Amino acid sequence: MPQDLTAELAAAAAVLATATDVTLLAHVNPDADALGSALALGLALHRRGVVVRVSFGAPAEVPETLRGLDVAGLLVPAGEVPAVPSVLVALDAGSVGRLGALGDRVASTIEAGGQVVVLDHHVSNPGFGTVNVVDDRAEATALVVLRLLDVLGVEIDEPIARCVYAGLVTDTRSFRHAGSDTHRVAARLIDAGVDAEAVARPLMDSHPFGYLNMLASVLGRAVLDREAANGLGLVHAVVTLEDAKGLRPEEVESVVDLIRTAQEAEVAAVLKELRPSTWSVSLRSVSAVDVREVAQLLGGGGHRRAAGFTAKGPAEQVLASIVEALGRS
Repeated sequence: MPQDLTAELAAAAAVLATATDVTLLAHVNPDADALGSALALGLALHRRGVVVRVSFGAPAEVPETLRGLDVAGLLVPAGEVPAVPSVLVALDAGSVGRLGALGDRVASTIEAGGQVVVLDHHVSNPGFGTVNVVDDRAEATALVVLRLLDVLGVEIDEPIARCVYAGLVTDTRSFRHAGSDTHRVAARLIDAGVDAEAVARPLMDSHPFGYLNMLASVLGRAVLDREAANGLGLVHAVVTLEDAKGLRPEEVESVVDLIRTAQEAEVAAVLKELRPSTWSVSLRSVSAVDVREVAQLLGGGGHRRAAGFTAKGPAEQVLASIVEALGRS
């Protein structure tokens, strides 16, 4: 069941109902939940005549698989985000740090007397806005946004529904982690006109041929450590810059979903090289291990079964830190 956030949703709606200029920020390396949530809300505001811009701190380019969600041209480069937005909405960002180079807009907006609305579903979110709507029971931030849209009285037509559905289908792993209420929401979105296969396939089941060559190399180097995670097992792999050459970030991000299928391991970890000896690490677990706790020990965060962090140093050193943190969790 979702949390009772009646007061928080009303407060957020009050801010947005009178706003004339709104900046919506997704977290760095935005996924379908972060960007879909921002675009769904942004589209609703845009139709009301609000000046809307949607952005994120990094990378410089919008993920190719998500570009089709921006039917109104609301996405802008990070450099076009005002230094002091009048109204700022942060979506799917568990902390200010997850906004990357745009995180300073939170402080500048508050210091100028503006409003910062936080919409999120991360349990670790400290509530860094002036209005915080955080439901850690929600499987996706898109569900929080949908509840806000309902409070605002927005008609959920196909373009908005498609953005919400994109966040929902990806963050629930095709509804495998979804409760009955969320399945009912999915039905509502499909009734609004969403073509479920057309949304899900480019996000989850469509890759260039080079992706197969990358997988052959990376999976061939995967390692199973049966003793890690207090004997529950860890499977891990490393994606180097050379492995990822010519591929989209989406292809690299998807590797963990294959690594995690090893039945001998409770935990999966994938190190993705961002720059020489700088790594973005994805952690996944089946059920017994809270990888959010592991990620927090290493400077990151996330959810119980899906989390991550960034690290510097040799891959072997980063892997050793993961094994050590798993032993402490």
